[in-house]
Order: sequence, then structure tokens, then C-alpha cells
Amino acid sequence: MNLSQGAVHPVEAPPLQTEGAGNVPLPRVRMKDLQGMPGTVGGLVLRVCQFLFAAVALAVMATTSDFPSVTAFCYLVAATGLQSIWSIILGITDAYALLVGRRLQNPRAVRLFAVGDGVTSNLTFAAACASAGITVLIGNDLAACSKNHCTEFETATAMAFLSWFAALPSFLLNFWSLASR
Repeated sequence: MNLSQGAVHPVEAPPLQTEGAGNVPLPRVRMKDLQGMPGTVGGLVLRVCQFLFAAVALAVMATTSDFPSVTAFCYLVAATGLQSIWSIILGITDAYALLVGRRLQNPRAVRLFAVGDGVTSNLTFAAACASAGITVLIGNDLAACSKNHCTEFETATAMAFLSWFAALPSFLLNFWSLASR
């Protein structure tokens, strides 16, 4: 039985993609700034909406006299307060970046934005869901709206949901930008 012997021929490795002519590094191709990402006009609009909705929810809930008696409403006040602070700080950062013409695509900054947006949006959503449950309990199941501030509770809960709805695109775009690096 006669088997042929395979021959191994050396193959030269192709040049690396980061090296151009004369070992000059090629510029990295970056994802374009999508509206809604930090440092864009869309990002600033989202931050302003987040702040306004969270501030309205906080103000409406804080003006009722009996919100401290329900834990879910206290949680809503805390979550919307945190959302307001986070959104106004990042709104100021976005406005500054737009004024000076800087991009906010530093990996550390994007990581901070993604984690902060994720935490605050989840807290706001959880607080809005808990408050919605208590509002339905008071209004529909107990039929005690005449003794409570149902309209204010419903308004604050709706504003918290709108704040979460404005925070979600910020989180998703920051997370996508972080994951695409």
C-alpha cells in the first residue's frame, strides 16, 4: 500500500488591519453619533423630558398629605428624586458638550452613563409599577378615592411611567454603544 505524504508549505501572514503603508495606523471606524446618545441634541431632549416628568411626579406626590403612609408612594418619591438629580446632571453635561463641540464617547463615560441610566430607569419603573398597583387597589378594589388623593396618585404614577419611557432609550443607546466597542 502506497500512501502519499502531505507536504506543508509555509504561508505568509497577511498584514494586520491596523497597519497601513509604512506602518502608519489606520483610523478606527466609529459608530456614528445617533440622536439620543450623550452629547447630541436628541440626548439633551431625552434628559430634559426625563427631568421634567420625574420632577412633576415628585412635586405632585410630595404635595399630598398622606403619601408617607404607603411605602410604595415613598419609594416613588425617592426614585423620582434620584431620576431628577441624575437627569439634570447629565442634561447639563450634554448641554456643555454641545456648546463646546465635544463628543461624550469616552469608554469610561459611556460605561458610567449606561450603568447610571440602567439603575435609575429600573428604579423608576419599579416604583411606578408599585404605585400603580396601590392606586388601583385604593381606587377600584377599596373604592376609597373619596378619602384619598386618587387623582394626584394617578398623575404622579403616570408621570413616573413617562419619565421611565424617556429614560429607556438613553439606557439602550448607551448600552449598545458600550457593547459595540
